[in-house]
Amino acid sequence: MAGRFPQRPTRTTVRGGHVVAPGGVPRQAAAPGVRRTWVPEGALDLGLVLGPLRRGPGDPTFRATADGSVWRASRTPVGAGTLRVAMRGGVVEAQAWGPGAEWLLDRVPSMLGASDDPDVFVPRHRIVAVTWRRRPGLRLTRTGLVLESLIPSVLEQKVTTDEAYRAWRLLVRKFGEPAPGPVPERMCVMPGAREWALIPSWEWHRAGVDDKRASTILRAVRVAGRLEEAVGMAPEDARARLQVVPGVGPWTSAETVQRSHGAADAVTVGDLHLPGIVGFALAGDRDADDSVMLSLLEPYAGQRHRAARLILLSGRVPGRRSPRMTRGDIGRL
Repeated sequence: MAGRFPQRPTRTTVRGGHVVAPGGVPRQAAAPGVRRTWVPEGALDLGLVLGPLRRGPGDPTFRATADGSVWRASRTPVGAGTLRVAMRGGVVEAQAWGPGAEWLLDRVPSMLGASDDPDVFVPRHRIVAVTWRRRPGLRLTRTGLVLESLIPSVLEQKVTTDEAYRAWRLLVRKFGEPAPGPVPERMCVMPGAREWALIPSWEWHRAGVDDKRASTILRAVRVAGRLEEAVGMAPEDARARLQVVPGVGPWTSAETVQRSHGAADAVTVGDLHLPGIVGFALAGDRDADDSVMLSLLEPYAGQRHRAARLILLSGRVPGRRSPRMTRGDIGRL
């Protein structure tokens, strides 16, 4: 959305242990890296915006620290990079390290919602309207990276989130690489396509990944370049390209483009819990299935994912009838 998030960046480069400001005057730096600032218009909640990128509390690629900073380690098209972002007095301060540093800094605004258009959203239910007012800092992230969202989404197919998070954690730590920069302990960049392809079968099994999910990931990384190109497509076209890969269906493609594209309408179907949560919140129907959920979300056409996120953030969920699980525990294709 043009105009809502005006970019007023400043950037400095660190060379030889000193920060070289735009005017060329060096000052002492804590560590090499590159920096920028960006001023968003309106409220921005880093936790809400970036939270969907975190795959469990032990995610090696994501860390939130006590000073309010969020750290992300990513494999960009130009190499590994680490990004640290923090809000200070309404200003986003970003610093990055590694070959992918400049690429990450260039995409800070879109990652923090500059490509999102929340003003077009119109609440149609009281619970959605109340949550919308209480969460003014919610924006939909757009990472511009497909595989880093696709692979963990495949790992989440038909297993509990705890199992999927464990698999992601083990595989990234063993086959990824240390995140560049002065990062929090044990942060890693996920493996590249070649490294994913070379993981032995027994390592998938040790991580608790069955042959079906492992095979889906292996098929995806063989066409990694074509999948990453999808970031330049409309979300529905990107989903169609992803679903050409056997083992990637509507559930997985929606979970991917929600993060890679900031897809406001990519509602997740095939989830074990989401239809019941939406049904209960909007119609008191805890037994709602996908068809009922989609019917209830029809007034939000074009913004169904945003509406579903607000419903989840409302905290209005039906009481559990089975052992405790978390949203997305069982993901179908």
